[in-house]
Amino acid sequence: MGKKLSMFEFIVLMAFMFSLIAYATDAMLPAFEQIAEDLQTANVSRVQLIIATFFMGTGIGQLLAGPLSDTLGRKPVILGGIGIFVAASIWAWLTSSIEMLLVARFVQGLGISAPRTVGMAMVRDQYSGRQMARVVSFAMMLFVLVPGVAPLFGQFLMINFGWRSIFLSCVVLGALVSLWLWTRQEETLGVEKRKSFRWRVLIDGWYEMRKSKRAMMSMFVLCFAYSLIFAYISSAQQVFVDWLGAGEAFPLYFGVIAVLSGFAGALNAVLVVRLGMWLLSTVGMLIVFICSMGVGGAIWGGLVPEQMLLSVFVGWSIMMFFVSGLVFTNLNAMAMEPMGHIAGTASALIGAISTIGSMVLVIPIGQMYNGTGLPLIFGVGFCAGMGFLLNQWNPREADG
Repeated sequence: MGKKLSMFEFIVLMAFMFSLIAYATDAMLPAFEQIAEDLQTANVSRVQLIIATFFMGTGIGQLLAGPLSDTLGRKPVILGGIGIFVAASIWAWLTSSIEMLLVARFVQGLGISAPRTVGMAMVRDQYSGRQMARVVSFAMMLFVLVPGVAPLFGQFLMINFGWRSIFLSCVVLGALVSLWLWTRQEETLGVEKRKSFRWRVLIDGWYEMRKSKRAMMSMFVLCFAYSLIFAYISSAQQVFVDWLGAGEAFPLYFGVIAVLSGFAGALNAVLVVRLGMWLLSTVGMLIVFICSMGVGGAIWGGLVPEQMLLSVFVGWSIMMFFVSGLVFTNLNAMAMEPMGHIAGTASALIGAISTIGSMVLVIPIGQMYNGTGLPLIFGVGFCAGMGFLLNQWNPREADG
């Protein structure tokens, strides 16, 4: 079923597919305390793990989704992935313990990695060069709106129907996107272009990547870059509600921060031509390091009046999100630049390793929450500083 869609409908469909990850992440943020209370979890910080386990699932899932789509076709893998996501959402809706909720979230992540990863392959199948860049840019412009509205929608559902209803909304959204894809979009990878499934492809791809210092170093620095955003998402609800007393206004603050950060892509498109990817990523991490240590030090030293804490934290958040958008966009491009001959495999490996690697940093930062935002601010500063230092060994020009 399906046909070749107009560019407009294809862009909107891709944006919705990409947005499922953002929605399943950000809609949960206002519900942390209610989940902890309902599942009798004494330490609310443990609930942060529903974000970390979800990202772990998406990281591992990328290694499966990409190669499978080269063998079975794009549509079956995307539809199968969304099916797993929907089934795991129902599992999460029914669960009665935090442990089972974490497992369900991991499986959710495994499934939802398919539309995000294979969706990009579907774009590449139909468009190339500037046309491909145009499609992806427009899809991402729509995608960036989701983190702005997802917490508000999640809070509305939680207040009116309980936190479990957020998972039911994932079921509905997943089913709608699947139906749209199944009935409207044609398969973009013909049978004659499909390849037999071989795990050896990933192993060979890893050995090929190891030949490029630029690809390897960029990927490792990307772990630190992703940790900035993932650590913030994991801790933001507790910081805003418990420390800053934002209460039900938390989704509004988070939405404003997320939407403003969306302009980083437009700025990067202008600056990268003049300054280059290495300089932008390096200076970006240095800015985050200096601002984080400065703001954290001022708060720790009692230099920020209590009535100014919320404004200072929101200002720091906007800076961190905006600059991070410049950083990981360029690092991802740097990692991929020498890997054009194995772009699909390299993309899966880079995405999986950088996402999973960032969790090694994110989980400890979240678990160090002490009733203030200082562990988060200093944790982000540490990751930015390490990324800045590591990037000094990263070649400034592609080596392959």
